[in-house]
Amino acid sequence: MEKAGYTDGMKTAVSIPDDVYQTAQRLALRTRKSRSRLFSDALRGYLARHAPNEVTTAVDRACAEVGPVRDPCVSAAARCILKASEW
Repeated sequence: MEKAGYTDGMKTAVSIPDDVYQTAQRLALRTRKSRSRLFSDALRGYLARHAPNEVTTAVDRACAEVGPVRDPCVSAAARCILKASEW
């Protein structure tokens, strides 16, 4: 059986500021992750936060699991929170 490489995905080169690199390096060491894994996880999170359809799908799925809210106080509180939230 052939041993797989340290990565199972696309390799790419990016330029990042030195301070970001140093902070990422420290975090990778502290969390015992490779830098590749750390950067992949970070980019995956960024993409999820900036993909409106995926966010909408996740919210719709959560709402479907919870079911309809029949308490008027809960509904009013939710409306206030949504109005105050940055979209």
